[in-house]
Amino acid sequence: MEGVIGIIVAPIIIFMIFVAPIWLIMHYRSKKQVAQGLSEEEFAALTELAKKAEVMSERIQTLEALLDAEAPQWRNRA
Repeated sequence: MEGVIGIIVAPIIIFMIFVAPIWLIMHYRSKKQVAQGLSEEEFAALTELAKKAEVMSERIQTLEALLDAEAPQWRNRA
């Protein structure tokens, strides 16, 4: 019985000494970064992606309009 307890306790102690502190530090560091919001670079990248998505949406609408005019049944093929 004592051997089984030792097998269980040893990994728990190692976890509490080495893994748990690093885990907590990394967790709260990431929480702090999230709370700070986006950096200027991230905001610029997000804005650029939003513009590209808008252009892509317009292109898709144009393509769908062309397909509706040329082949009205194209939506039923899928």
